[in-house]
Formats: sequence, C-alpha cells, structure tokens
Amino acid sequence: MPLRPTDLRPALSRLRGASGNAWTTWRRRSLFLVGGICVGLAAVLMAKAADAAQDLFRHGLHASPALALLLCPAGFALAAWLARTVFPNAQGSGIPQVIAARALDAGPARRALVSLKVAAGKIVVMCLGLLCGASIGREGPTVQVGAAIMAAFGTLSPERMRGLLLAGGAAGVAAAFNTPLAGIVFGIEELGRAYDSRGSALIVATIVAAGLTSLAILGDYTYFGTSDARLSLAAGWLAVPLLGVAGGLAGGLFSRIVIAFGRGLPGRVGGWIGRRPVLFAGLCGLGVALCGLASGGSVYGTGYEEARALLHAGNDPRWDFAPLKFLATVLSAISGIPGGLFAPSLAVGAGLGAEASLFLPDVPVGALVLIGMTAYLTGVLQAPLTSFVIVTEMTQNHAMMIPLMLAALIADAVSKLVCRGGLYHTLAELLVRRAAAEQTGA
Repeated sequence: MPLRPTDLRPALSRLRGASGNAWTTWRRRSLFLVGGICVGLAAVLMAKAADAAQDLFRHGLHASPALALLLCPAGFALAAWLARTVFPNAQGSGIPQVIAARALDAGPARRALVSLKVAAGKIVVMCLGLLCGASIGREGPTVQVGAAIMAAFGTLSPERMRGLLLAGGAAGVAAAFNTPLAGIVFGIEELGRAYDSRGSALIVATIVAAGLTSLAILGDYTYFGTSDARLSLAAGWLAVPLLGVAGGLAGGLFSRIVIAFGRGLPGRVGGWIGRRPVLFAGLCGLGVALCGLASGGSVYGTGYEEARALLHAGNDPRWDFAPLKFLATVLSAISGIPGGLFAPSLAVGAGLGAEASLFLPDVPVGALVLIGMTAYLTGVLQAPLTSFVIVTEMTQNHAMMIPLMLAALIADAVSKLVCRGGLYHTLAELLVRRAAAEQTGA
C-alpha cells in the first residue's frame, strides 16, 4: 500500500519539534558559555585596572605620605558624586544589587541594578576609589559586572534571566580569585540560597568558561600563594574557638554598622548625611587618610600584599593593623563609593590571626592567619561554606580544612548574635523595597 503525504505529517512534526528543542537547548547553553568567557575577560580587566590604580596611589605617597590628606577626601567625594548622579546603583559592593535583581520581576527595576552602564560605572568608580586609597576590593564589583554581562545576554532568553544572573555573579567570584569551587559554593549559599538542579550544570559551565579565560591570560596561580601551615593537636586548637569568636564579633559589628548606615541613621546625624552625601563621603576619605598615616600606609587599598606578607613571611604583626584596617574599611563601606569587601575582610582577618600569635607564641603564624581570615570573612558574610572554601582554595592548604570549617561555624553563630540579618541580603531587601516604592510612586 503506497504511503500517503498525510501519513508523513506526524513524523515530520516530531522531527521539527525535536530540532527546535535542540536549537533552543544549545542556544541557552551557548549563552552561558559565551557569557562566561566575557565575564572572565572583565575580571582580568578589573584586576589589571585595580592593581594599576593602587600602584599609582602608592607612587604618589612616596613623594609625601601627607598627600593622602588631600587625595582621599577629594577622591571619595568625586567617587560618591559619580556613583549617585552619573552611575546610580553602582554604590557599594555590588552583591546586594545582584541578589535584589534576582528577586525583582519588573524589567526596568532589574535593569537599573545590573545594566552594562552600571557595570562600566562600577569599574571606573571602583578604580577611582583605589586611586585615592580607599580600603575596598574588586571581587564584589566583579560579581555585579559579571551579572550585568550575563543579563545583557539574557535579552535573548528572558525566561532564564535569574539563572543567568546567578551564573554571572558566581563566575565573577571564581574568575576574580581563581577559585572555581568557591564560585559554585558562593552561588548556591549567598546569591541563590537554594539549589537549582536544572541550572546547576549551566552555572558550572559558565564558571569553567570564565575560569579558563582568566587562566589563559593570567596563568595558573593561587591568590595568596601556596601555604603548608599546620595546626598542632594540642595548644594550637585553642586558636580555633578564640579566633572564631573574635572574627564573629568583629565581622558582625562591621555588618551591623554598614546596615545601619544603609538604612539611614535616625535623628539629626542621619538627616545631615542624607542632605550632604558627597561631603560625608569626603569626611570618610579624610578618616581613611588618618588611618593610613597612623598605620604607616598599610591600610590603604585591598590589603592583599599585607595579608600575603603576614601569611608567608611571618612578619612581626603591628598590633594596630587589624583595628585600623577595620576602621578604614568601615569608612570606605559607609561612604557610598563602589568597592568590595572580600579582600579587605581577608586582610583584617589576617591581622587578627597574626596578632593572636602574641598570645599563642607556640602556634605557627601562618595557621593563625588562615583561621583569622576564615573567621572574620564568615563574620562579615555569614556564609561559612563560602568563607572556608575560598580561603582553602586561595592557599591550596587542605591540611587546615577541618580547623577552618570549625572556625567558620563558630564565627557564623557569633556573628548572628551581633547582627541577625546577613549583610548582603539585608541591603538587597532595602533595594527591593526602594524599587517597589519607586514603582508605586510612578
């Protein structure tokens, strides 16, 4: 019996449907891969630009350390003005903006937080902050830039926007620190707060693409170099609860201060800051300059070199490095200029650990520094998994994994006693409420 054309229609329809589904699947996957490469390139650009800005500032201070009394206030004021008028929503770390963008449904409100214009402004103004000595990092801004890049690709697949934002932010952490596992954990623990089994493979693919791009340009490296520090089973373990509590208290206090300023201080002080934000930023810059002069210039910038020196060189720690770096980072964070918290927090934690060696002379300084970094970073982020994974990956020290896990858990519990809401998610809630108020007013 001959085959009629009508008999072929169901088979042809199935073939067209299968080919269409395959094209949609590969188009989505290509968005994550190509976007990941672009995030990796952006992370490398930001790393180079941040290092160049810091070097220029230090070169200027060689002529006269007192020059900071002019550069810091003027630079902070200019950066705050740019972040408020030219590049709105570029202020602060950038991670709360990504969390808020994932929570928002409205397209315009989401684009206001993670657009390419905001990303470009983030890079420019962050570098300006480092150029004037701000105690900020580039890792948080890399998260917002990564999410903005993926959001731009998301116009081709709007239904996957939340997954693209998550992948872009996680890839930003991975590429900035060369820590792919930490990027995955950060995406799950901090940005997502939930595990999406359907999107997990694409998120990993984005992180791999960003990581390979960074590796191809910068080579294989560990952020703080390889550390072989060990902790003895006797007196050394006393450092874990001590630094866990200290890091949790200090990190929780930091978060509480930043959240209070983010919400707006009550009374006349809060009203004055709201009316004169640029002048307030300049005063914060003056405070950072005074901290820098008191510390001999060690608290300016990201704190990467100081933390690395404490970890590897075993330098005699200055008792005032950790408190002055803490204060400089607080002033930088509440000033309203763009800048991340990861690197300065690691530096503060390294200072805490090194100073603990004054009371625990029999414990290797390197081990104390690692515990201090993990504890304080956990206290600030209230993300214990991300904190101990990122420190472990940055130093390739697996022997310290159990002490770091325990220190992170202790610090997380103590930090939550001081500051109940996590820093990034509380600030993200403020952004969501502000967007809802603007939409209602409109």
